[in-house]
Amino acid sequence: MNDFLIDLANHINYIAAIALFVIGLYTVLTHSNLLKKVIGINIMETAVFLFFVSIGFVNNGNSPIIDLGDLGKIYINPVPSSLILTGIVVAVSITAYSLSLIIRLYQAYGTMDLDEILAMRSEVNHD
Repeated sequence: MNDFLIDLANHINYIAAIALFVIGLYTVLTHSNLLKKVIGINIMETAVFLFFVSIGFVNNGNSPIIDLGDLGKIYINPVPSSLILTGIVVAVSITAYSLSLIIRLYQAYGTMDLDEILAMRSEVNHD
C-alpha cells in the first residue's frame, strides 16, 4: 500500500491532467450554454498542456543547452515545451474565434443557450 502511495505521488501530474480533462469533457457534454462549453474546452486544453509538460519533465534534468565540457549531464526534453507554446497560441486563437462567434449568435438569437438556438432554427425551417 505504501508503494502505491509513493507511485501515486510520483505521477500526480498525470492524475491531475486526467481529472482536468474529465472535468472539461463533462462541462462540454452537460451544459447547453455556449460560453460554458468554451470554458470546458479551455479546461481540456489545459489538461493536455499539463500532460505534455509532465512527459517532458526529467528529475534533476538541466535545461537543454548542451555544454560540450560536461557531456554527462541529463537534459530535459525540449520538444514537449515547444509543442506547448504552439498549442497555447492555437488555443488562444480558437478561444477568441469561438467567443466572437458566440457574440454573433447572441446578437442574432438573443441567447447563448444552444438548445434555444436550435429550437429557433427548427421553427424557422418548419415555417
